[in-house]
Amino acid sequence: MFQKLLNIFDRKVEYHNYLVDIHSHLIPGIDDGSKSMSESIALITRLKELGFKKLITTPHIMRDKYPNTTAIIQNGLVNVKKELQKRGIEMEIEVASEYFLDKHFLNLLKNKDVLTFGDNYLLFELSYTSKPIFLESAIFEMISAGYKPVLAHPERYIFMHKNFDEYKWLKRKGLLFQVNLNSFSGYYSKEVQKVANKLAEEGLIDFIGSDTHKQRQLDHLEKNLHSKVIDKIFKNNTILNESLL
Repeated sequence: MFQKLLNIFDRKVEYHNYLVDIHSHLIPGIDDGSKSMSESIALITRLKELGFKKLITTPHIMRDKYPNTTAIIQNGLVNVKKELQKRGIEMEIEVASEYFLDKHFLNLLKNKDVLTFGDNYLLFELSYTSKPIFLESAIFEMISAGYKPVLAHPERYIFMHKNFDEYKWLKRKGLLFQVNLNSFSGYYSKEVQKVANKLAEEGLIDFIGSDTHKQRQLDHLEKNLHSKVIDKIFKNNTILNESLL
């Protein structure tokens, strides 16, 4: 019984390394995340209850589907902060963006019109099914411009599942990896779960994220936060979330 209590305590200590979430969709009405201010507040409140001290929310910028701008996202943050203050909810919250890698993103990059977090980290995503032909040059441009590119949920890109060396190639090119915690419990698929575990075992993960869009994801997140998964991630990888406090 005593040993069981010790194990629970140790797990809680490990969990406290994940105090900053860097991937979520909490600005209402601008992408596939929160649909209303009340939903945003409910999601933020739940994340607070789960122990998070800081949220860096990352609305999509995808020209053809979610044509957000820096101004739209920053204004959305202002409104969320006002509502949190009105309700007396204390939560440190910032914005960056999850950029879809396309020509529009490259133009934004060229004009330095991008939202970053922490030490100039720049979160971006790819098509799930096919590798962009300009991926290598885009990585080079991001790094040359002084950004630290972070690939969102690499475990979910189907085109890399059959060749794990693709992940190692991307790491050699200078990419940081942000893996969704829910991937480890099969939330997306068994194949995604398998790849997430392999990334953790190989020590290739730099950030973890909730990728919160709705309450259902937080139900799964809560289970993962209190599982052995979190221990394995922190044991085998240098996770940078806490450095953002």
